[in-house]
Amino acid sequence: MQGLFFEDLAEGQSAETTKIVGAADVEAFAAVSGDTNPVHLDEAYARSTPFQGRIAHGMLSAAYISAVLGTRLPGPGAIYLSQSLRFRRPVKLGDPVVTRVTVQSLDERRGHATLATVCQVDGKTVVDGEAVVMVPRKPK
Repeated sequence: MQGLFFEDLAEGQSAETTKIVGAADVEAFAAVSGDTNPVHLDEAYARSTPFQGRIAHGMLSAAYISAVLGTRLPGPGAIYLSQSLRFRRPVKLGDPVVTRVTVQSLDERRGHATLATVCQVDGKTVVDGEAVVMVPRKPK
């Protein structure tokens, strides 16, 4: 399976997905990552924090960005080189996270694409940043 080639990309091109964050997602992410901070897993503890309830790991939203890059734009074959992230707001259980990546610039010489990355809940940014990926070229 092959995603888009470098030659298929254009500035402004974008792709997005929506994922509703469930308790099982947070618990699975904690198990895989080892991040068992009680703000993610213990409702009683989380109620005592400024968040007033359990929140998802920030890196779970970052994983949603990775999923869009790896499956949609550019898709299979793209290789992550870097990702900056800013965590703006918490994501609570049950929140629908809309993740969007948009091609910002293309480096023809290197075959690299720079993409704006953002996750939003109810139109408000929860995570944003920028990714650089290496994109395969069309065979000659």
